[in-house]
Amino acid sequence: MAPSTSTPHSNRPLTGHPTPPARPPGGGRHVLVVVVGVQLAISIGFFAVMAHLVTYLRHDLGLLAGTIAVVLGVRVALQNMLFLPAGAITDAVGPARAGALACALRAAGFAVLGVIDGPAGLLGAAAVLAVGGALFHPAAQSLLAGVPPARRARGFAAYVVAGQVGAVAGPPVGLALLAGGFGLLSAAAAGAWAVGAVLFLLLPAERGAAARAGERGAAARAGERGAAARAGARLDVRGLTGGVPAVLRDRDFRRFAMTAAPTTLLADQIVTVVPLKEVGAGSTTLFFCVVAVAMAAVQPWCAAGGRGERPWVLRCGLVCAGLGYLALLAMPSGDGGHLVVLLVAAVLHGLAQGLMQSALFQTVTRCAPSGRFGVYFGLVSFVAGVAALAGGFVVGRLFDAGGGAAAMAPAGLALVAALSAAVLRLPASTTGRGLR
Repeated sequence: MAPSTSTPHSNRPLTGHPTPPARPPGGGRHVLVVVVGVQLAISIGFFAVMAHLVTYLRHDLGLLAGTIAVVLGVRVALQNMLFLPAGAITDAVGPARAGALACALRAAGFAVLGVIDGPAGLLGAAAVLAVGGALFHPAAQSLLAGVPPARRARGFAAYVVAGQVGAVAGPPVGLALLAGGFGLLSAAAAGAWAVGAVLFLLLPAERGAAARAGERGAAARAGERGAAARAGARLDVRGLTGGVPAVLRDRDFRRFAMTAAPTTLLADQIVTVVPLKEVGAGSTTLFFCVVAVAMAAVQPWCAAGGRGERPWVLRCGLVCAGLGYLALLAMPSGDGGHLVVLLVAAVLHGLAQGLMQSALFQTVTRCAPSGRFGVYFGLVSFVAGVAALAGGFVVGRLFDAGGGAAAMAPAGLALVAALSAAVLRLPASTTGRGLR
């Protein structure tokens, strides 16, 4: 892959691909401001609630640990399963509308969390939150992928930084709001997501509108003025039903999604591994704060000079994740004398997540045909989510077994990272290859 600092898509042939959507007005600046602003607001709201949800469910509602695990697991599992169809929906209706729907669903889910006290209602709220999450990520990143290349990398970097600011600021904000009760906290989070929905609605529905306009124009030039509206309506149906089979026929990208699948597993499992190392609550909090800072700090470097598009960036991220798990493996359990090793592991994991997120976004942007970012992003996220669920189950069982089996968990994750980096091969862009 030959990176470009200006127009990485300029060498794509126009023949055989949908008409590219018009660039957002103002060079995409308005889109970037909205997406980054929404990301900051909803991230603070999300982490404000999630940091204190388990305590609320356990101590305020008196739920059993198994019930809590089911409620939280349903949200994660369902969200991962829905990424692929959610990506197709995003392409069909347009990312602005999909983003507004995602935020509305999440607002409803968080509002319900504050008033429901039974397992059935909590499971329903978890399902609504999962559907909203599955729609939000492809919608937001589709909007970022549609801005001019000169702004795209910096925009994605700001998007990631905003998410990490929310991850750090959210828990203390939630702690302050808890003084008024969990109902107030959940209502505040719902309000943040509702504001996000309104902001998305202020953006033009560029994908669906532009595609339908192009379809109507083609029909008019062919003398089929009477059928133009029906052709535009059918286009959205074709986009919804044809996107998934199209990406599944793309062998190069399908292979890439499989080899990059461990990225989510490697990012998620530090939430399990670090607390189980029994380093103490304070050290654990410090660890995750350092991860967030390192992840945000590497974004300007990824954005400069189109570095996020280079194949070795994703491999480097996988290697950093593996080294981070090896550092955790070498650190004995206990509070004293191991802070330096813990901080080294935190920096490695932060760099790993920052590099991997940037590289995955740039790869999907480069490889997805025009109007198909959502479903391509959905395939990568779906496969990675399945790998994360399966790998998380194995890691949990190893820690439950204790002794040498527990030590195998971080060692196994490091091995997975190394194998993925070794076999990873980024797909070619749409230049010179069609959807097979």
